[in-house]
Amino acid sequence: MEDVSLAELRNRLGEDGLLLLDVRSRAEFGGTAGAHCDPRQGHIPGARNLPLDELLACRCAEDVRALVGLPEGAEIVAYCHSGSRSAFAAQLLRDAGYAARNYEGSWHEWSREPDLPAG
Repeated sequence: MEDVSLAELRNRLGEDGLLLLDVRSRAEFGGTAGAHCDPRQGHIPGARNLPLDELLACRCAEDVRALVGLPEGAEIVAYCHSGSRSAFAAQLLRDAGYAARNYEGSWHEWSREPDLPAG
């Protein structure tokens, strides 16, 4: 499945039926921790935080769906700091029946665009 670009995400931000899933730590999501190379800390507005380690603790697809709380087939875009954790998360989510894609640029790219909102 094709990755999500910055342009696509910018246009789809806040779209009904799209879950933006931040798989970074709670501290990264909250802006109290993060990479020094990012000009801003925080998260993409409207995103839900579900750290990758919680997804990895799931034993089966049913556990993943129970954790995410959405029906199979729901559209999810996962992101992290640089696209690595979120690529892995997107695969786990696809294996659980979701239409999941990775935002490869992730927070590293988003935080560099001063016109984009941050939470």
